[in-house]
Amino acid sequence: MELIFQPWPWYVAGPLIAIVMFLLFYFGERFGVSSNLETFCSIGGAGKFVDYFKIDWKQNTWNLIFIAGAVVGGFIASHYLSIGDQVALNPQTVEDLAAIGIENAGATYLPDAIFSIETMLTFKGFLILLGAGIMVGFGARWAGGCTSGHAIVGLSNLELPSLISVIGFFIGGLVMTWFILPLIL
Repeated sequence: MELIFQPWPWYVAGPLIAIVMFLLFYFGERFGVSSNLETFCSIGGAGKFVDYFKIDWKQNTWNLIFIAGAVVGGFIASHYLSIGDQVALNPQTVEDLAAIGIENAGATYLPDAIFSIETMLTFKGFLILLGAGIMVGFGARWAGGCTSGHAIVGLSNLELPSLISVIGFFIGGLVMTWFILPLIL
């Protein structure tokens, strides 16, 4: 039986995020996806090649629980808490995306023009993924954390470096969306 739910309103999701942040703070942990990736790189032996990854990953086992929860939560949300794959997009957004080569925008969460296996296995698709991965990794390392860590944890702690990072992330997203993405698609 498939359950059908609408997205949770802000007054439900916001307090739930605040409760999670409080629990993490109480237990001395910080939320951020890039720290989970650091743990996985350390488990994989990256510390043999880069000193940054020479950490005792066993002290960060909660990161493994976080990733497992994200995978299980994503499965539950997509299979039991979703109406379907369609995304309600503004008609103007659909037109703008079609103008740069992304057809059927909103038909699925991940448009085939960017995220299909066939597209990713082309030379251009591979270069885009490689370049994006390098830029995101460099940006997260340079900013001292990822968008989720800075925007959720850092801003809730009123940290100035997080505010500066989030402003930079936002400007970078705008530049990518309006100037770079139309050039590479």
